[in-house]
Amino acid sequence: MKRIVDVLVAALVLVLLSPLLVVVSLLIWLQDRRSPFYIADRVGRKMKPFRMVKFRSMVVNADKTGVDSTSANDSRITSIGKFVRKTKLDEVPQMWNVLKGEMSLVGPRPNVTREVALYTDLEKQLLDVRPGITDFASIVFADEGEILADKADPDIAYNQLIRPTKSRLGLFYVSNHTTLTDLRLLWLTAVNALDREKALRGCVALLRKRHAPDDLCELATRTADLVPAPPPGSDEIVTSR
Repeated sequence: MKRIVDVLVAALVLVLLSPLLVVVSLLIWLQDRRSPFYIADRVGRKMKPFRMVKFRSMVVNADKTGVDSTSANDSRITSIGKFVRKTKLDEVPQMWNVLKGEMSLVGPRPNVTREVALYTDLEKQLLDVRPGITDFASIVFADEGEILADKADPDIAYNQLIRPTKSRLGLFYVSNHTTLTDLRLLWLTAVNALDREKALRGCVALLRKRHAPDDLCELATRTADLVPAPPPGSDEIVTSR
């Protein structure tokens, strides 16, 4: 059932948004006469590598800098890139990956090889399902760029402040996902673009309905300041990469 929903929704989105996607592609190309697409190497289900398609929001060869995490004020982001990232339009081309079966509409976000190499044994269970375009963590940490803004080392900050809860949310999804959960998360992802507080409340309510641990539900409210914590399966806070 999950695969059927993936294919139907992905095909429908690509067809309905095709005029907008053409315009966005042209705007990105016009800024520097380079490809509007960014083909990103990612690690998929069962450690199988694949090439994820996104609209390019950064300067060409931005990924060659060795920095994987992106803050909101990252100088590599282009003027058009700020718009497509804010509206999440940069993610729409991943519908092609969904059609190919490399990704799902809902699932833990795919990571680069360098980040997957840091996974604990417990976090490796995130690779038991197809990576997705959205999930609990995509809503809870939709402001990831703002969290990492002005951090001296965005990658370390990501691993200390975001990864611990993001991985826990991903692992909870892997163990508890259903078709109805997926549909609810897709709806909340759309709501998040218009009303973040409402989307967060809906996300927490869904977690509680699925009997998530109380502390995870509390973290998902995002009402408390983020503090460094170890990733799931480890007792040590990441201090280097």
